[in-house]
Amino acid sequence: MTARPPFPPFTEQTAVEKVQAAEDAWNTRDPERVALAYTEDSVWRNRDEFVTGRAEIIDLLRRKWDRELDYALRKELWGFRGNRIAVRYQYECRDTHGQWWRSYGNELWEFTDDGLMNRRESSINDVPINEGDRRIFGSRPAHERGALLPLH
Repeated sequence: MTARPPFPPFTEQTAVEKVQAAEDAWNTRDPERVALAYTEDSVWRNRDEFVTGRAEIIDLLRRKWDRELDYALRKELWGFRGNRIAVRYQYECRDTHGQWWRSYGNELWEFTDDGLMNRRESSINDVPINEGDRRIFGSRPAHERGALLPLH
């Protein structure tokens, strides 16, 4: 298992770094790459789906990005303590029928001493939007790091 700095206990700076690293990885839409940040036996709740382990995480992410086209994500640190981080996020994508969506979510993360996430709980709400109302286009530009779009 490869260690993934920064390591807990988190400071504000290292928690922000961990959140940005997660955003960057998820924006690749590469399930195998994303899964490397989680322990082999990581436990997830994603919406109404419960998965355990990297193989199930990879399967969930493949299915997710097969239906969530042109996916682009922004995450923001909400809070941290010890080996835990709370995050709020937004992402936009379109479905196979061309409908655009903005999804709002909150995540709770728990990490092992080597910086791998062993628990992730995510609650998400989806709102249909018009293509002209999109705000998120690709990965976050360097000058926007640490900022989140308004929640409306």
